[in-house]
Amino acid sequence: VPLKPTPANLKRAEQHRAAILFAISAGTFDYAATFPNSPRAAKFADYVGQVQTIETYLETWLERKKAQIKASTLRGYREMVHGLLIPKFGGMMVADFTRRHMKDWLLSIDEARDKPLSNKRLANIQSCLRSALDEAVEDGAIPVNPMAGWQFQRKDAPKKGDDIDPFAPEEQSELLRTLAPQARNLIQFAFWTGLRTSELIALNWADIDFVRGYVHVRKALTRAAKGVPETTKTRSGTREVKLLAPALAALREQKAYTFLAVGGEVFQHPTTGERYAGDHQIYRIWKTALKRAGVRYRRPYQTRHTFASMMLSAGEHPMWVARQMGHADWSMIARVYGRWMPSADTEAGNRAVELFSSAPEEKQKSAGSKAA
Repeated sequence: VPLKPTPANLKRAEQHRAAILFAISAGTFDYAATFPNSPRAAKFADYVGQVQTIETYLETWLERKKAQIKASTLRGYREMVHGLLIPKFGGMMVADFTRRHMKDWLLSIDEARDKPLSNKRLANIQSCLRSALDEAVEDGAIPVNPMAGWQFQRKDAPKKGDDIDPFAPEEQSELLRTLAPQARNLIQFAFWTGLRTSELIALNWADIDFVRGYVHVRKALTRAAKGVPETTKTRSGTREVKLLAPALAALREQKAYTFLAVGGEVFQHPTTGERYAGDHQIYRIWKTALKRAGVRYRRPYQTRHTFASMMLSAGEHPMWVARQMGHADWSMIARVYGRWMPSADTEAGNRAVELFSSAPEEKQKSAGSKAA
């Protein structure tokens, strides 16, 4: 015992010894709880979780994920693990962690911030720890994962607005007019394909099928990837996108600049003559161009929203738009872009009646409604 042998300390040690002996005789003695820092604690623990820390499993989980995910995704995980989870829970024994710890902590984070964390951010933080605790269950460190089947989220008030802010045709024209040729080709192509910024700068000429009129989207290039294009984040993200006339025109103009580029890239930074290193380089060109054009600032990602709103306003099928944009189904399209989808046709269904109905009187009613 690390105490000086004073009369008071000797008395405390004797009392501690007596309490231990009593617990042993009563069958309630817990060595790991009584001597948590002892190297022999693991020998007496009921299971590994009483001596393994949460930090151990978070680090193990990160190491295993390294070979399975993109560099940009790994970077995000590391920020959450090293910046948030380990500082708060790293020293806690796995067996001691409960849902209440997580809930209280997330609430305290919100109180310390001017703007609360979004439910998406909350979910991502919890997902990291949940996955790490799954590893602990597999190792037998804990019998069950306290995060399994549970997720804390806030009941958000309805949003007054959203981030969907497309460019009007006049704004597009003014913006394109102020851009230098290569930047103009990039932005025009973005407006008419709906590609993400990271997908645009990862494109190679080998991805363009001029014969069929499609672009094959296979890669994305983020700042975290450090100049190395990575596979798209989801399976539906790898797709064929139809090249509409304005997009094809932009590519034909761009051919004069990069078609014989050593790296094979379609779009190059006009100053460096190389592939864009990330979307941060586009932001600089973009901001200057908007100012010159006198167009209200929106981030470059709004080119994607502009594409969706134009297609839906023109009556293109939501499922086609979803596929063009790399979504697995059109539920997200309907949810996010619903305001741009035309109202239901009052004659909807009548054509099917005319083609397939076997009831003459119903056909007459249908025809009558059209005549009216």
